[in-house]
Amino acid sequence: MRKVDKKTAEAYFRMRTRLIIIFLSIGFVVSFGVAAFAEFFSQFKFLGVEFHYYMGSQGAVIVFILCLFLNAIFSDRIDKKYGIDDTANAAVSDQKHTQE
Repeated sequence: MRKVDKKTAEAYFRMRTRLIIIFLSIGFVVSFGVAAFAEFFSQFKFLGVEFHYYMGSQGAVIVFILCLFLNAIFSDRIDKKYGIDDTANAAVSDQKHTQE
């Protein structure tokens, strides 16, 4: 595996940190924001139930799963952009499994 220069590594780290902050913020808003403003959201209906109840029972889980998939997609794109290659790790891992 080739060594990454410091400037590229710092830019990569900033992008990954920014991505983590964005997804954690979305998770915070979905879980605590809806509960904090439940009275306001109770005036809206979604699929026949009050919006705050739907988000608490099913909507938050759907948003979290969507965030997981989006995080994987964006992380792969960031890795490719900065030349971070994971195939070397996979090759090392495969060698360990074949030797056992």
